Amino acid sequence: MNNFKSGFVTVAGKPNVGKSTLINALMRQKIVITSDKPQTTRNRINCILTEENHQMILVDTPGIHKPLHKLGEYMVNIAVNALRGMDLILFVIDPEDGVRKSDMHVAEIISKSNIPVILIINKVDSIKNMNKIKDAENKIKEVKSDFIKVIETSAITGKGLEELKNTIIETLPNGPMYYPEDVVSDKPSRFIASELIREKIFFLLQEEIPHSTGVVIEDFTERENGILYIRADIYIEKDSQKPIMIGKNGTMIKKIGQLARRDIEEVFESKVFLDLFVKVRKKWRENENMIMNTMSFKSDLKG
Repeated sequence: MNNFKSGFVTVAGKPNVGKSTLINALMRQKIVITSDKPQTTRNRINCILTEENHQMILVDTPGIHKPLHKLGEYMVNIAVNALRGMDLILFVIDPEDGVRKSDMHVAEIISKSNIPVILIINKVDSIKNMNKIKDAENKIKEVKSDFIKVIETSAITGKGLEELKNTIIETLPNGPMYYPEDVVSDKPSRFIASELIREKIFFLLQEEIPHSTGVVIEDFTERENGILYIRADIYIEKDSQKPIMIGKNGTMIKKIGQLARRDIEEVFESKVFLDLFVKVRKKWRENENMIMNTMSFKSDLKG
């Protein structure tokens, strides 16, 4: 184990640059939820990749953005605090729309961290004008120029992923195995289940509703027949959102449940009975107790 390398690698950037998708691609399995909508990730999640001579802990974080409510403030604090005590930062940008103030803001925060940084120019498979890639790199370097390396990546095509992985391993210090080799996430089962439900809400619903939704697992027990029973409350903020979330004759909530149950069964390798309830909690994103309720989870219950 003298040559064993290990360390914590935070993945940082503004919302919707593909941080979670990139992590799943490096992990070669789905560990964190993704969507094409910004601010999907709300919490810090450690994703653990253990191989023969190394263990890298990839830290997924919310996008750093200008918060509009207490939930947003909480998310930004998580993202900024996740830069502390890291061995390496992966700074992810999406060059398609050009480098914006939000990217420069993240660059400024990262430049103050005194932690080694790899600049990742992501989603290059979607770039038609290749000048955008170099323009984005040059713009970022106006704020921070001392990157270990600049790597172009695409989770879709796999471009740059092997180079990125090798660069991470080369940069990590010699260290211990922080997690058992069969552990891939630091989050409990309740958290994983709630995230998979929330992902389907982001996938199926539009505009403000996904962002104003919170999911709380109220019951998570294995019953005598071997079926995993999960009861989840879905919080929304407005009375007008409830019929949309439920759908005509319950079609939407049923669809959310079907898609979420399929993924939960795959993750837990068990038959699942998923019970979903929609509840209006006005301005819950401004209520610290309710924010903590949607962000924190009790230990998993043993049935």
